[in-house]
Amino acid sequence: MTTEIPPVAKQVPTERTHHGDTVVDEYAWLAAKDDPEMIAHLRAENAYTEERTAHLEELRGTLFEETRRRTQETDLSVPTRKGGYWYYTRTVEGQQYGVHCRRAVRDGETEPPVSADGAPLDGEEVLLDGNLLAEGHDFFSLGAFDVSPDGRWLAYSTDFSGDERFTLRVKDLSTGEVLPDEVPDTSYGIAWSADASVLFYVTVDDAWRPNRVWRHLIGSPAAEDVVVHQEDDERFWVGVELTRSEKFILIDSHSKITSEVRVIPAGNPTGEPALVAPRRQGVEYSVEHHGHRFLILHNHDAEDFALAFTSADAPGDWVPLIPHTPGTRLESVDAFADHLVVSLRSNGLTGLRVLPVGGGDGHDIDFPEPIYSVGLDSNPEYRTRQVRLRYASLVSPDSVYDYDLVTRVLVLRRRKPVRPGPDGREYDPADYEQHRDWALADDGTRVPISLVCRAGTPRDGSAPCVIYGYGSYEASMDPWFSIARLSLLDRGVIFAVAHIRGGGELGRRWYDEGKLLAKKNTFTDFVACARHLAGSGWTSTDRLVARGASAGGLLMGAVANLAPEAFTGIVAQVPFVDALTSILDPSLPLTVTEWEEWGNPLEDPEVYAYMKSYTPYENVAAVDYPAILAVTSLNDTRVLYHEPAKWIARLRAVAPRGDYLLKTEMGAGHGGPSGRYDSWREEAFINAWILDRLKA
Repeated sequence: MTTEIPPVAKQVPTERTHHGDTVVDEYAWLAAKDDPEMIAHLRAENAYTEERTAHLEELRGTLFEETRRRTQETDLSVPTRKGGYWYYTRTVEGQQYGVHCRRAVRDGETEPPVSADGAPLDGEEVLLDGNLLAEGHDFFSLGAFDVSPDGRWLAYSTDFSGDERFTLRVKDLSTGEVLPDEVPDTSYGIAWSADASVLFYVTVDDAWRPNRVWRHLIGSPAAEDVVVHQEDDERFWVGVELTRSEKFILIDSHSKITSEVRVIPAGNPTGEPALVAPRRQGVEYSVEHHGHRFLILHNHDAEDFALAFTSADAPGDWVPLIPHTPGTRLESVDAFADHLVVSLRSNGLTGLRVLPVGGGDGHDIDFPEPIYSVGLDSNPEYRTRQVRLRYASLVSPDSVYDYDLVTRVLVLRRRKPVRPGPDGREYDPADYEQHRDWALADDGTRVPISLVCRAGTPRDGSAPCVIYGYGSYEASMDPWFSIARLSLLDRGVIFAVAHIRGGGELGRRWYDEGKLLAKKNTFTDFVACARHLAGSGWTSTDRLVARGASAGGLLMGAVANLAPEAFTGIVAQVPFVDALTSILDPSLPLTVTEWEEWGNPLEDPEVYAYMKSYTPYENVAAVDYPAILAVTSLNDTRVLYHEPAKWIARLRAVAPRGDYLLKTEMGAGHGGPSGRYDSWREEAFINAWILDRLKA
């Protein structure tokens, strides 16, 4: 059967009217997930995509093998100490998922144990083997994984479809028995009581909003569980966690711009949640327990946040600890017995600041590279003088450090191995260059760009380039290392990250200037970055591919309409391209909680008109678009599969001369395939398409 002719989706005109504006949606029928005709259409699209990319099969195989060859498949993470155990995860060659383990701490042992070539540690105890759990399933994901304070119980949750609806279970680590008290349809986030007799967990409402925190008594039926807190405001979602000190259960209610925290003493899990501070519209705060006080990280009269504290016994006024400094965004605070570690960002880079509790000057931890990403890793011990850090750059593989808070000595525990590539050469960061450049946006704002390429890559406009962007939710695209990316760099491709407004790279203002009625700055910033790269010798428009995912997929669709001539190809993964339709429907997952990010087009005609003016699906035009590859998943609950399906259908109808492909994972969720080998194959598929477009 030939599939050279692209699938044509039938048109069933469906009207909707808002604020006097009537819109016809010919492809609304594609939202019927259980419609056999819709499933047949997606399968036809997959067959067409496979046929159109059949010539890339050998290249896909080559790229997959390059990733596999460069990856140490049998591997073991740096063990983390908690109580009397070292906890770690290891992977085994040929197996898709990690094996979660622990090993008892031995007398006099202060350094994390190591093993040769990722082999199991002597005396290890397997807590959970993802490969065994995944048997018989096309998809597998862990939502929760938390050992009780006494080390006896393991609470974990599993998802076998990708819809992020987890089943929570408890395993007795002393016997290996999985208890009968099973809880279906849970969300992320769990917390143990101090004596491990009670487990708190979260469930969602019909719109997939985490709205309830429950208390479960170990050994009892789930039907007897009690709702501890219910969030009725549909703008807010809830979470639950145990403080590092193991003294309090935190229940956090959060909207996009407002928060409220309640606490329950971990030693009295049946107690009523006590409010730390009532919610005030536009004020965000988080709580960390430290001795006699609660640390409060907040943005009250502090755009980039300040740090304060209040009494843990009787929360009241917030006493300043670190004042607000414009341009230095305080992102979180981690409390240890004798030190505080503040995670922050300044001048577009992440950083860590250490504050001794007993007085003395604080200090920032220094790192040598000009562009990098650093943050705290897992640090479960409250009484410690050493913290675990994670570090990476565009050329430095993921690294784990231990930092002595007193002596200020930084010890490299492990750098992720990168095995020799196809040419047999060892990976050497010196073979690559990383740069920071700046583009000038339409309104005169300077927008940072991070770039990486092979050393000696020409700056005469001849090099192919991929430009990546996101630009929403204050999420920062900090530099990250990728083994799969090396296959592009070694073929002469430049990889660039546009740090556009809507993200958080340059503080809260950077985010505010790319949301609501300023959202178009996100799109024009990205186009400005693309044109800067093409105009300053990095690349040229006929050798530039744009890539983004989720809200970054909205970005891809918007720039395709805004500047189709600026790119030779666009990759849009799980793209939020029918944003107006989704944000108009409060019954859809997450819609109401999103109104403070995009605006509420149901109630506000100005928001409606503004969103309609940029939503990709609404603005498809009869122009020459670059080639587009859209990748989605049938079970995605964050960006529903029908958004890209409708988008591709309308592109084919309105601009039929274009080259448009849709690839749908029929058994996955928002993150795509779950197994590591399946993920590598997916990345190889995308990169092969990119290389073909770039003629690289």
